[in-house]
Amino acid sequence: MNLNINGKDYQVDADPAMPLLWVLRDVLNMTGTKYGCGVASCGACTVHIDGVAMRTCTLPASALEGKAITTIEGITKGNELSAVQKAWIEHSAPQCGYCQSGMIMAAEALLKENPDPTDKDINKSITNICRCGSYNRVRQAIKTAAKNLGNTEDQLLGSL
Repeated sequence: MNLNINGKDYQVDADPAMPLLWVLRDVLNMTGTKYGCGVASCGACTVHIDGVAMRTCTLPASALEGKAITTIEGITKGNELSAVQKAWIEHSAPQCGYCQSGMIMAAEALLKENPDPTDKDINKSITNICRCGSYNRVRQAIKTAAKNLGNTEDQLLGSL
């Protein structure tokens, strides 16, 4: 299979039915994406496929040839954390942290689609399960990231 992951092309020798999660973790050693439930319910395995948040534990890797796959490892710009990652740290969103890469990927996709989400929007879009119950801190982090993204855009427009 030929897969484009985080802007880089990979020739992957794996069973075409192998879920993308296992190609990422076991074949390519990209372990930021986590296994949680194996039935695409919890969201720990969330990555972006052509910019859309998708769960990968049941998604055959062969179905993704020609698509842009972005993992948690691919959302930074150089060494600069994304606005969502910075807000996650600011609000101490993770408790145990296991589900957080999937949560961050879901939040990144939400903010690309809706740069100023309400609580209702966040509840509807972020369906990832956090066993520690860090949902309130996650919501605060998403709102902070949205504000910071808005400030960045305003600053860029103001400098033109």
